[in-house]
Amino acid sequence: MKIEMICTGEEVLSGQIIDTNAAWAANALMNQGIEMQQRITVGDRLDDLIAVFQERSHHADIILVNGGLGPTSDDMSSEAMALAKGEPLVECTPWRLRLEEWFTRNGRVMPVSNLKQAMLPESAVMVDNPVGTACGFRVKLNQAWLFFTPGVPFEFKRMVNEQFIPFVQSQTNEHVEVSVRKLLTLGYGESSLADKLTQIDLPEGITVGYRSFMPYIEIKLFARGEEAIGSLANIVALVKTLLGNVIVADERSSLAQVVHERLLEGAQSLSVAESCTGGLITSGLVAFPGSSAYLHHGLVTYSNESKVAVLGVNPQTLDDHGAVSIATVEEMAEGARTLIGSDYGLATSGIAGPDGGSDQKPVGTVAIGLATSKGVYSQMLKFPARSRELVRQLSSAVAYDMLRRALDDEPVIVDYASYARFAK
Repeated sequence: MKIEMICTGEEVLSGQIIDTNAAWAANALMNQGIEMQQRITVGDRLDDLIAVFQERSHHADIILVNGGLGPTSDDMSSEAMALAKGEPLVECTPWRLRLEEWFTRNGRVMPVSNLKQAMLPESAVMVDNPVGTACGFRVKLNQAWLFFTPGVPFEFKRMVNEQFIPFVQSQTNEHVEVSVRKLLTLGYGESSLADKLTQIDLPEGITVGYRSFMPYIEIKLFARGEEAIGSLANIVALVKTLLGNVIVADERSSLAQVVHERLLEGAQSLSVAESCTGGLITSGLVAFPGSSAYLHHGLVTYSNESKVAVLGVNPQTLDDHGAVSIATVEEMAEGARTLIGSDYGLATSGIAGPDGGSDQKPVGTVAIGLATSKGVYSQMLKFPARSRELVRQLSSAVAYDMLRRALDDEPVIVDYASYARFAK
């Protein structure tokens, strides 16, 4: 079965906004073992929309169409689909009543323009949008079902999960059970991971996929069919044995999530002092509900003066070693931990760039310290200096990983193949 996606919108085509819906949808489908063959982006021009609907309907079996279902004049998906089929737009009475009820319930008068959202191609089958005013629908054209969804991400994701994916599964002749296992890696390139995993003789029905997203590479193991699913746990164990410290999370989207869960489970507290990461570590943790149970404070001590006044870093340490040093970051971590007696103190200080580096400490040099009741662990690494954001993201990830390892009673300092470590 061939699955395609058509993304609509002038702002998407021109690059004014990033099309996060398309990336999310492809990943959501892949998690179900459903692969997308092609994706097309088209602007808000009626003739172009008609042409692409007609052309792709001869090649695909199911086409996910995103956007163009709003109440304004540049929302043309319904009209274009009706013209592509050579049929009129007709009122979908159940949806008009839904719109009227929604506006009444919210104490608002419905604008006349919203009635447009109840006008669908005559042969359309309504697809419920439980959280918005844009009515979804599907239409059969030539060999393809075109499945229309709104562009608002919250509405789109709900409809894909609850209605589009089940519809795709219902259209397959033979339903095959699919299981997916995700392993998050840090500090290794995608090609290096692939080279290592070629050593595993994968049984029939199990395949490996990779997804690179800063600062991680995610390994996805797909098992299709009962026999393959039964072998999946053994393959996962082989991958973990082969990659060792490279794997930093299992079935989690980030190290921040892992640390958040570990701190909650262990009822342990954390304080953070950040210089080059500028609050990124703290922000990653407070993104999860319940972080107030363990996070005492997150301090951005950017200047030397704040390191001294807030964290108690010795001025002589800064004079002798500089702000980006093992000695300074150790005192920062211990100072953060002891301010109000936290179980752990985590600190970073580095040169994120693009300026500020030297021959001894080039851009990308970052010192990370972790203070615990057992002592202070620290390291200084040289990260790829492709961008300021990359250095900050990698610094945060390694800091999380050091804390995760301490929480799991593992060695805190490990080698990362892609990052060089400075001598102390």
